[in-house]
Amino acid sequence: MFVQQLEPVADSLGLSALVATLPLITVLVLLGVVRMKAHLAGLIGLAVAALVAWLAYGMPLGQTFAGAAQGAVFGLFPILWIVINALWVYRMTVRTRHFDILRRSFGRLSDDPRIQALVVAFCFGALLEALAGFGAPVAICSVMLVALGFEPVRAAVVALVANTAPVAFGAMGTPVVTLAEVTGLPLDTVASVVGRQTPLLALVVPLVLVGLVDGRRGLRETWVPALVCGVAFAVAQFAASNYVSAQLADIGAALAGAGALVALPGARKPAEEPVRAAVLAGVRSEELDEDDPRPEVLRAYAPYALIVAVFSVAQIPAVKEVLAQATRTFDWPFLNVAGPDGEAVGQNVFSLPLLSTGGTLVLLAGLGTAAVLRVHARVALREWAATVYELRFAILTVTSVLALAYVMNLSGQAATIGHFVAAAGAGLAFLSPVLGWFGVAVSGSDTSANALFGALQVTAAQQSGLSPELLAAANSSGGVLGKMISPQNLTIACAAVGLAGKEGDLLRKVLPWSIGLLLVMCLIVVGQSTAVLGWMLP
Repeated sequence: MFVQQLEPVADSLGLSALVATLPLITVLVLLGVVRMKAHLAGLIGLAVAALVAWLAYGMPLGQTFAGAAQGAVFGLFPILWIVINALWVYRMTVRTRHFDILRRSFGRLSDDPRIQALVVAFCFGALLEALAGFGAPVAICSVMLVALGFEPVRAAVVALVANTAPVAFGAMGTPVVTLAEVTGLPLDTVASVVGRQTPLLALVVPLVLVGLVDGRRGLRETWVPALVCGVAFAVAQFAASNYVSAQLADIGAALAGAGALVALPGARKPAEEPVRAAVLAGVRSEELDEDDPRPEVLRAYAPYALIVAVFSVAQIPAVKEVLAQATRTFDWPFLNVAGPDGEAVGQNVFSLPLLSTGGTLVLLAGLGTAAVLRVHARVALREWAATVYELRFAILTVTSVLALAYVMNLSGQAATIGHFVAAAGAGLAFLSPVLGWFGVAVSGSDTSANALFGALQVTAAQQSGLSPELLAAANSSGGVLGKMISPQNLTIACAAVGLAGKEGDLLRKVLPWSIGLLLVMCLIVVGQSTAVLGWMLP
């Protein structure tokens, strides 16, 4: 058995934490400064993590490789299993030209690209996050924005920044459910506190999006629709997470935000030509005048209606129980790791949710989509294979980054960083969201970051006299802001809009927004830990 150490470097928590951050720093520098391709940066980061685990933490090479293998498999299933099947559904709609019909339907709501960014990236993206998560919203919304005429880099940046407010309740509430499981806190309590933090982001993000699309002019001319959309989203997310169900929070919020935009007369006004010329590149407004038969419009929306229906049915307790029976759990070969307390870590055991995972549910919806859109089985299979080929470098990136995250976690590197942050004392409330942000930046998943640091946040809160529920929620709420700089999501965005190898360029554009919004979340949590905003907590 390998027992993790918290202070392996000169018996110093600070020096050990500095060494433990080397893998993440390596990846970010290679992406943002050297401009290396993400799959190569991920592999080099993995090598650094393995060396730190072996040389600094004393983890046997065999267990290091076993941990990396488990991370890679987790990257393939369930994460990439969701992304591949979600993009497969999208590819079928493109092949049958129903994606063009859907695009025109969104375009008719408003030909203003700033409003289109709110509808597609913020509202529709939130719905996709609610249903699938794990990169699918970024991939599909980026492509849809490009199809509406957005320049590829702008489309990718807008989709990445928009994929923040809904993330904590994404994939049918998986991140907060995981947080409740690892912390032992009641799900309703955790969800209610997260639901009093992330809605505040929803008030800001739409304003950021119209600014990204059209600068100061965009803010000046469309701040009202952006604010109305954000308020509707925030109120619905707060209400659902606190009084209805964490699993339905994003679905309600996405529909409320879109409904508010549709109901707002100002959002339907045609955009001035200088605005369209400054933002769009290649889509003529007369394309929106093409008349689509109503049955074809319904078919265009059918794939996403099917996804909603399949996921809704899967949440019925009896169905959920049947699906869970197909889950296979087993000890991971050659892995025997104990935490600093001597207790075996959970990652010694690997769980394979064959039917209940989001990817399988999207696959079922995809089979229904093929039938509704009348795609021949041979063509559908060919499109699935083409999706895998298109994502080949993204697959390599995601598996290497998840392998890196697992090595950092199993060797004790992540725990060292967590304890170093937890030792901040009075500054813990400010740094708590930073820990979640770090976890998502490494793994690309708010679920993984909650599993990584959730229990540690609760322990640190108890030691410092702060609210355990507040810091646990802060881990998830801060984590959503690391999503846009995660190598995994940068790669997915680049692959979706044809910018393979440009992940470093995207990182430089979204990093300031990630850090800026993280600072806002840190200040919110500090306020909630004192009398200033403490009244907000349940």
